[in-house]
Amino acid sequence: MRFGGRRSSDNVEFREGGGSRFGLGGGGGGAMLLSFVFSRFGVGGVVVLLLVIFLIGGDPLGLTGGGGQQAVAPGANRQSQITCQTEPTITFACQTLASTEDQWSALFTAAGQNYTRPRMVVYQGRDQSACGTADSAMGPFYCPGDQSIYLDVAFFRELAQRFAAPGDFAQAYVIAHEVGHHVQTLTGIADRIRRAQSGASETEANALQVRMELQADCYAGLWASRERGAMEPGDLEEGMTAAAAIGDDTLQRAGQGQVVPESFTHGSSAQRQEALTHGWRGGDRAACENYTAGI
Repeated sequence: MRFGGRRSSDNVEFREGGGSRFGLGGGGGGAMLLSFVFSRFGVGGVVVLLLVIFLIGGDPLGLTGGGGQQAVAPGANRQSQITCQTEPTITFACQTLASTEDQWSALFTAAGQNYTRPRMVVYQGRDQSACGTADSAMGPFYCPGDQSIYLDVAFFRELAQRFAAPGDFAQAYVIAHEVGHHVQTLTGIADRIRRAQSGASETEANALQVRMELQADCYAGLWASRERGAMEPGDLEEGMTAAAAIGDDTLQRAGQGQVVPESFTHGSSAQRQEALTHGWRGGDRAACENYTAGI
């Protein structure tokens, strides 16, 4: 995927966090993160989070209080000297966010709505969000509390090396997926799902979360379909490889040797690939609405 000389987003904040590359420490940050993940994804989400941290070489005990890492010191997060022009990977991430701003603004305007841009916080190692501690081991995520996407660009190396999902479009897909969660926040879909989850069983709550995640994948495909001019041969295949690599069944099979579908919180590899493709082929917001219809 090539954006050439197109603009970078001016809604990106760069920070220098503190602490280890992996592990969240035994302080309150890990507990806040677990609380956030549990409230949003249920027990299955917590299991998947710990599994992902283990798979990419982190220390899951750092989340549960058994690790030896130090918590982030107050004031450790400071403005970084990094900018969107520092190196190609960061430039591409900034351009991807700018592209989502342009495309979603156009989609919202066509529907008579206003699009509020999400902020992207690019940090190193560890940071703080309104949803708790952000750590590179957990990968990029969207926090509805401050409407921000948190991204440690080192995750892209992990995506390529540990998950065998290289390529610039794989990176763009990850960012576009998180922007999809921002769209769900703006449209009220996220709130509806959380309300439905509050009165549901664990299995039902997980199934609702899967629908939300698949819709975000679909939104990523929709965004890509509107950027066909920037796409290169093999780009969509890169996205499909990434979607397969982070499917719940693939992660569970690698981490625990068995697949437990009722504990899925993001969808199987096949479901995630199908959702990405569905958005790509549909080309409009209606193509993705069926994932959360009736909630």
